[in-house]
Amino acid sequence: MVEFAMHNAWLIPLLPAISFAVIALLLWPWPKASSTFSILMILTSFVLAVAVVYGVYTQPELIEKSMVYSTRWFSMPGLRIDVGIMLDPTSAMMLWVVTLVASLVQIYSLGYMEGDPGFSSFYAYLSLFAASMLGLVLSSNLLQMFVFWELVGLCSYLLIGFWFYKDSAREAAKKAFITTRVGDFGLLIGLLSLQLIFGTLNIPELAEKAVNFQNYVSAGTLTLVLVVLFLGPIGKSGQFPLHVWLPDAMEGPTPVSALIHAATMVVAGVYLVGRILFLFKAVPTAMHVVAIIGGFTAFFAATIALTQTEMKRILAYSTISQLGYMMLALGAASLTASMFHLMTHAYFKALMFLGAGSVLHALHGKAHIHEMGGLYKKMPWTTWTFVIGALAIAGIPPLAGFWSKDEILLVVKEAAHEAPGIYTPLFWLALVTAFLTAFYMFRQVFTAFFGPEKPENHPHEAPWNMRLPLLILAFFSIVGGWVGLPWLEKGFGYWVRMGEFHHAEPDYVLMGVSVLVALAGIYLAYLMYLKKAIDPDKVAEKFGVLYKLSYNKYYIDEIYLWFNQMVVDGMGKILYWFDLYIVDGIVNGIGAITRGSGAVLRYTTTGNLQTYALVIFMVIVVITLYFAFGDASFASLFLGGGK
Repeated sequence: MVEFAMHNAWLIPLLPAISFAVIALLLWPWPKASSTFSILMILTSFVLAVAVVYGVYTQPELIEKSMVYSTRWFSMPGLRIDVGIMLDPTSAMMLWVVTLVASLVQIYSLGYMEGDPGFSSFYAYLSLFAASMLGLVLSSNLLQMFVFWELVGLCSYLLIGFWFYKDSAREAAKKAFITTRVGDFGLLIGLLSLQLIFGTLNIPELAEKAVNFQNYVSAGTLTLVLVVLFLGPIGKSGQFPLHVWLPDAMEGPTPVSALIHAATMVVAGVYLVGRILFLFKAVPTAMHVVAIIGGFTAFFAATIALTQTEMKRILAYSTISQLGYMMLALGAASLTASMFHLMTHAYFKALMFLGAGSVLHALHGKAHIHEMGGLYKKMPWTTWTFVIGALAIAGIPPLAGFWSKDEILLVVKEAAHEAPGIYTPLFWLALVTAFLTAFYMFRQVFTAFFGPEKPENHPHEAPWNMRLPLLILAFFSIVGGWVGLPWLEKGFGYWVRMGEFHHAEPDYVLMGVSVLVALAGIYLAYLMYLKKAIDPDKVAEKFGVLYKLSYNKYYIDEIYLWFNQMVVDGMGKILYWFDLYIVDGIVNGIGAITRGSGAVLRYTTTGNLQTYALVIFMVIVVITLYFAFGDASFASLFLGGGK
C-alpha cells in the first residue's frame, strides 16, 4: 500500500477532481449520492496521503533529498516546462493536513448544509477546491503551482459567493477575487523573472542554482524579484495590506470558512514561500521584508480582533494574525517552525470554525457573541471542544499550539542575535501578540459560552455528523503538537529536514514566559467578561480613539474605497478622455485621410484608355520638365552619367 501510494501520489488530487466531474455531470440531481461519492473520494485521498506520510517518514533518504516524478510538457529553444509531483516531508505534511481537514469539513457539511437547494453544487465545489489545493501541494514546478494557485482562487470565489442571492456574499466573493488578483499579478511577474534569470521554474533545479545565484543575477535584482513575487503570498495568505478580503469571506457557509481559513487557501502563500525559501535565504533583505510584514500582520490583526463582536469575524482576524506568525517564522529562516505552526493551526482553527458553525446552526444564524450566553448548558460538546481550540491557540501546554508558537518565538529570538535591529522588535511584537491572542479568544469563550443565558435563545447540540469532526479535531488540537517535542531525538524539525533549526536544549525560560503571557491574557478576559471585576465599557471609553480605530479595522476598507473612487475612478476618467479624443482621434484621422485619398485616387482607375494615355503623357511631361529645369546632378544620375 505504501509503495503504491508513493509511486501514485498523483491520485490524491485526481480523485476529488473526478468527484467534481461526476457530480457536475451525472449526480447533481441526487444530493445524497453527490455527498456520498464526494466523501468517499476525499477519504480515499486521505488514506493515500497517510500512506505517503508513512513512506516519507520511514525513508531516511527523503529527509535529505526530495523524490520527484516529472515529465516534459512543453519544450522549445530557450524554454522547457516540466510537470510532475514532488514528495518530501513538507509536501507529505501538507497532504495529511489538507486531506484530513477537507474530509472532516465534508462530513460536517452533511448536517450543516442539509436541505440547502445547492447541496450537490456545494459538494462539487468542495471537491474541486480540494483537488486544486492538493495539486498545488504536490507541484514540482512553480508554473504548475501557479495554475493550481489560480484554480484555488476560482474555487474560493465560488464558495464564498455560494449563497449568491445575498448581496453581502456576492460582494465578498468579488472582493476576495479582485484583491487576490492584485497580489497574483506580482506573483506572475516574479515567476516570469525567475524563468528569465535561471532558465527554469523546476523547484529542485532552482535550489541547485540558488547556491551560486551571483552567476545569474545581482543580489539587488534578485531581492527585487522576490519582493514582487511575495505580493502573491501577501494576497493569498491575508498579509497586510492585502488582508481585507479575508474577514469578508465569512459570508460563505461556515464549512467553507473552516476550509479556507484553516488548512487550504490561506496557507497556500505560506507554503509557496516555504517551497522557495532557499531563494529568500540567499538575499537577507528579502528575508527581512517577509519577517517584518509577517510580524506586523500578526500584531495588527490581533489588535482588530480585540473589539470585534461577530464570532466568525473574530476567528477570521485570528487567522490573519496566525498567518503572520507563520510568515515571521519564514522570515527568521525557519521552515520547520512555520510548517509546524501551519499544521497545529489547521487543527485548532478548523475546530473553532466548525464549533462556530455549530453555534450559528443552533441559534439560527445569530453571529454576535453578545447575543449568546450560557451555551455550555445546552451545547456541552460544542462548548468544550471550542475551549480546547481556544486553549491551543492561546499556547497553553501541553496542547498543540504551545509547542509550535514556542518554536516560532525561539527561532525569532535566535535570529535577533544576527540582526538585532530587525528581529528584536519583532520578537517583542510576537510576544505581545501572544497575550492579545489569549485575551480575545477567551473574551469570546467567556461571553458566548459562559456568559448570562439569553432566554430568547433555544440552543441545541449539533447532530452526530457535526459533532464527530469536532471531537477528532479536538483530539489533534491536544496531541498534534507532540511530534515537535524538543526532547524527541527525531521530532518534527528532523522530519521537515530543512536543517535550519535543530532541536537543541529547550529554552525553559522562554517557555515559562510564553505560558505566563497566555495565562495573563486569559485572566484579564476572565476579570472583564466573566467575573465583571473590570467594566469593558469603561475600558472602551478610556481608550476611545484606539477602541474606535480597532473596531473600525483602522478604516483600511474605507481608505481603499476612497482610493478607488478618487484615484482609480479619476484616472479612469482621464484615460477615457484620452482614449476618446486622442486614441480614437488618431485612428479616426487616419481613416479620414485614407478615405479622402481614396476618393481622389479613384479617379485614376476609371478603366478609360484615353484617361490612362493622358495620365502617362502628363507624367512624361513632368519628368521632362524636371530634367530640363531641375536638379542637374539628379538628372545625370538618372540618365547614367555625364554632365
